[in-house]
Amino acid sequence: MNDLASVAVPGRTRCEGPVVRAALRRAAPALLAYAAIRALGVIVLALWSAADGKSWHTLLTARWDSLWYSRVAEQGYGYTVALPDGDVHSNLAFFPLLPWLERGLSALSPLSAADAGMVVAWVTSLGAAWALYATGERLHGPRAGVALAALWAALPVGIVQSMAYSESLFTALAAWGVYAVLTGRWVWAGVLASLAGLTRPVGAAVVAAVWITAAVTLWRERADGAGLRAALRRHPGMLPGALLAPLGWCGFFLWVGARQGSFTGYLEVQEGWGNGFDGGLAFGSFVWQQLSGPTFAAGLGLAVGVGLVIWLYVRGVRQGQPLPLAVYGGTVLLLALTAKGYFGSKPRLMLPAYPLLLPLAVALARRRPVWSWLVIGLVAAGSAAYGAFWLNGSGPP
Repeated sequence: MNDLASVAVPGRTRCEGPVVRAALRRAAPALLAYAAIRALGVIVLALWSAADGKSWHTLLTARWDSLWYSRVAEQGYGYTVALPDGDVHSNLAFFPLLPWLERGLSALSPLSAADAGMVVAWVTSLGAAWALYATGERLHGPRAGVALAALWAALPVGIVQSMAYSESLFTALAAWGVYAVLTGRWVWAGVLASLAGLTRPVGAAVVAAVWITAAVTLWRERADGAGLRAALRRHPGMLPGALLAPLGWCGFFLWVGARQGSFTGYLEVQEGWGNGFDGGLAFGSFVWQQLSGPTFAAGLGLAVGVGLVIWLYVRGVRQGQPLPLAVYGGTVLLLALTAKGYFGSKPRLMLPAYPLLLPLAVALARRRPVWSWLVIGLVAAGSAAYGAFWLNGSGPP
């Protein structure tokens, strides 16, 4: 097997260097396409910001959640802001892996914590693009892999991938973790799922991909007459991988609970931000308000957008999307759509749901290259313009 997942599996003696170099050579077109699209986004942002009298650098490193991450990196946890309406915003809402990396990189270099966060985002976004290419290549061939990485770069809110936010870091860990499940590298899958769980709350989606795939694999083995021990022997590393997977997410959840003096302490912190999960009732009410008021056009666009992402998920499943991808993508989508709070953040929350793009990538891969790149180029130009407009306006969170 020539994929990256075979590089560093315990017990293998094959030379790792040539495998990595071969994988990188195959991924090079995807990485170049990804970097070009994101560079276009940053250049358009810089020009737009200059015309608007703002700093593109500040927009990418020192606004919104970026400030909270860098404050955790510099001062640790414990900072809160009490708002006039009674809400309390605590930095305990932010998972620790990105601030840890910001602190470490700024300690080893002249970079500030905020600039270190942007560097982490830029580097890990390339790692995510590599994982997306590897996934598309394995399932549908090299052209689909390139298209998948390019489409992810050209998402309307793709500019977030270049910000000092945790989306790029999380997507890199999640995509390689899901790829490890896909290729049966269970220990790596568990380690990467645990790290993803230290990065964002949606790390639970990677844990779900590991656990459900492992459970279904064992169930199928037993249905074929194999005993549990025999099934586990056929899949070395499955049990330790499954045990490792939730450690990051659960560890932070329990640590915040102990710090807050309540098992549900993290949920209470999120409630202070107006976040949480209500099965989509608040979001559904918001959409209905848009449809039934003077903002009907915006509400209609929102409803169409939600319908499109659901259709893409169903389409992927019907095309035979492997179980780890279907579970991961579906869980990210479910958590995004059922969360309450600031509804403008939902496109950003769905940014790591890259399996939704697979049907589009497959369709582009089947077209003539000139038409595929024309479509990707137009989408990338639109993404760059929208990203500049968005960050110079309301922007995240």
